[in-house]
Amino acid sequence: MTWRLVSEFFRTDGILSLISTRRLRPVPLACSGMSPPLLAARQLVKKFGARTAVDGVSFTLERGGCTGLLGPNGAGKTTTLSMIAGLVQADSGEVLLDGKPLTGETDPRKKLLGLVPQELALYEELSAGENLSFFGGLYGWTGNRLAESAKSALAFVGLEDRAKDKVKTYSGGMKRRLNLAVALMHDPEILLLDEPTVGVDPQSRNAIFDNIEALRRQGKTILYTTHYMEEVERLCDRIIIIDHGHVIADDTRSGLKQRSTGAHPLKVELATEPDAATVSHLRGLPGVTGVEIVGVTLTLQLAELNHAGAILESLSIRRYAIMDVTAQRPSLEHIFLQLTGRSLRDG
Repeated sequence: MTWRLVSEFFRTDGILSLISTRRLRPVPLACSGMSPPLLAARQLVKKFGARTAVDGVSFTLERGGCTGLLGPNGAGKTTTLSMIAGLVQADSGEVLLDGKPLTGETDPRKKLLGLVPQELALYEELSAGENLSFFGGLYGWTGNRLAESAKSALAFVGLEDRAKDKVKTYSGGMKRRLNLAVALMHDPEILLLDEPTVGVDPQSRNAIFDNIEALRRQGKTILYTTHYMEEVERLCDRIIIIDHGHVIADDTRSGLKQRSTGAHPLKVELATEPDAATVSHLRGLPGVTGVEIVGVTLTLQLAELNHAGAILESLSIRRYAIMDVTAQRPSLEHIFLQLTGRSLRDG
């Protein structure tokens, strides 16, 4: 995403004649009597020359949830986010807000969106306060309203004491937090966050996580793109896995883990170290896809946890005293690698 595109997002969204302080209300679905999703992407397609970056991506965002858009580098996450924000025009497909398609760059409903781009969208020679005043002004805000919004946004990200300092003096983590503050200036209902923790130190990363969790408690709807499994584990109640421009999974964390195959670890601690014949026997049992041994601890990978009984019975027959047994659900990382493959690629 280029700085020109980010500037265009704010410019087109901030045309004064189109800005209204009135919140748009959900439009009921006539056929069902239920409100539509706050945001829906339908069959989005984007090609760059011969390469199809996004190929028929569809999903919805419900109000107040945090959805993770998870995928390897080059999977199509940023392009998808850019089409939703209106920075990149889709070759086909549509984006709907409150059940109605976005219509062009100057659609006033774009003010429902707050964008935190992966590339920093800040003016380095201006102070934090001046950056917020500039971007808030593009939404038509002036006077006390603009000043109070800037003050509140800086306080929210913990930068109020650095409001007058030029952005070029900020650390990478501080810039990331200010990037979030910019997106919050107009109090959007939907936040689009494109890998907001890239290149930050652990303390700043944790501060950004705290900010996102606070926004969820305020009722914001969040779409969070990342390739870090631990981030979606902490922040997101729903996960969309995208790869090669396709949605290959869309489920809750627990739902994804339940559909995994061959990834149920069973850890068995014995009183004595098992011999080679026992380990070989365990490897040949039905449902066992892998066996590791470290001292007296066996870790077996099972296709399904219901194979655990036969393993414990086999150890008992061989007169091994079982001291402890721990069964685990498959990790999100394992499922991610299972769905997208383990080979390294750069997009």
